[in-house]
Amino acid sequence: MATRAKDVPHILIVGGGYVGMYTALRLHKKLRSELRRGEVKITVVDPQSYMTYQPFLPEAAAGNLSPRHVVAPLRRVLPKATVLNARLTELNHAERRATVRPIVGPPRQISYDYLVMAAGSVSRTLPIPGLAEHGIGFKTIGEAIHLRNHVLAQLDIAATTDDEEVRRRALTFVFVGGGFAGVEALAELEDMARNASRYYADVNVEDMRWMLVEASDRILPEVGPEMGRWTAEQLRGRGIDVRMKTYLDSAVGGKIELSDGTSVLADTLVWTAGVKAAPVLRSTDLPLDERGRVKATEYLTVEGVVRAFSAGDNAAVPDLTNEGQLCAPNAQHAVRQAKVLADNLVRSLRGKTLKPYEHASVGSVAGLGLYKGVAHVYGVKLKGVAAWFMHRTYHLSRVPTFNRKVRVLADWTLALVFRRETVSLGSLEQPRAEFELASRDDVRQVA
Repeated sequence: MATRAKDVPHILIVGGGYVGMYTALRLHKKLRSELRRGEVKITVVDPQSYMTYQPFLPEAAAGNLSPRHVVAPLRRVLPKATVLNARLTELNHAERRATVRPIVGPPRQISYDYLVMAAGSVSRTLPIPGLAEHGIGFKTIGEAIHLRNHVLAQLDIAATTDDEEVRRRALTFVFVGGGFAGVEALAELEDMARNASRYYADVNVEDMRWMLVEASDRILPEVGPEMGRWTAEQLRGRGIDVRMKTYLDSAVGGKIELSDGTSVLADTLVWTAGVKAAPVLRSTDLPLDERGRVKATEYLTVEGVVRAFSAGDNAAVPDLTNEGQLCAPNAQHAVRQAKVLADNLVRSLRGKTLKPYEHASVGSVAGLGLYKGVAHVYGVKLKGVAAWFMHRTYHLSRVPTFNRKVRVLADWTLALVFRRETVSLGSLEQPRAEFELASRDDVRQVA
């Protein structure tokens, strides 16, 4: 049976990521009095109980930041909203009805008055043989933690085996995708592994092989051609094999085959070659474009639909600063769109005229490891330490909540004094393994 607060406008926000959380935060501020008096209700639906600040995933994977400090708990950040940990399975906006499946229990229906579709995006994969079995994405905190533990575990394997083929596979790391996610993840993890290798008598920097595979003719297109070339040169100077105009053809059995004829054995394959709108959008009656994104207007409303808003990665939002183009699916747009979206939703509630979203990109920053970076901000090009400092300063100012800002700053400050942690905690992914082993041993003894 559908649940609904009687005679109270109900705002349903699907997704607790950038757009979802920042929209709810803005609504908390703009509707403070109404929320306090119970005159409006906000529900946030997301499978996770936290929002992940994705630009910090590479630093979390490299051990520069605690994984707990790059996520914001939704219930703590949004005390006036109802946070429902569930997956949207169907949405009929014509009837103002959503069907969700909680973590435990049967599906339930939610009736609402206003919709904010902020389901975000997922990794875009291709039907490449072996990719699903051997690849890992880099979009969630779980993937970042796993990748950190995995890379360090590969050093452990290489240091303890006498099998040369096993050793080569363990020390070969292949990243596919030359955008922000791929370049920053590779650069930070290579920097971490380089640092960790000093503690291994039998593993040297020269023993490791790091590869970046990119289909286009440049990497980091967001920072411009010149800075992209500089970044490629810097990575190659660190011994990283950067290959452009190259595709992944196969990864069957961990055998990485590239379009240029290269074939290597690797136990690490990271896929960061783009994202696509959340598939759940296909289970709604909202208008979608050819790429499965919600068709949005410059007012961040859903095209041709009343009382529905959308923004972020899952929305095709016109870029008013670049005629005929759409806003890029990045954090910079998502955070700013969330503010305008929330303001327009409040205007809609109060019968006022909506305002368009218009924002010209200020530029881009990327971290390439400790004290290394590249930036192109307001037309100014920065490299090395200056760009690294700009990268950290910008993202520190954008990470949500004062609590998280302080914790992130504390992590960075401690990292200046102490060496980074290089411990693999891969056993966290199978916490019952030792207990089950002990139990089987006890059964054998009794038998």
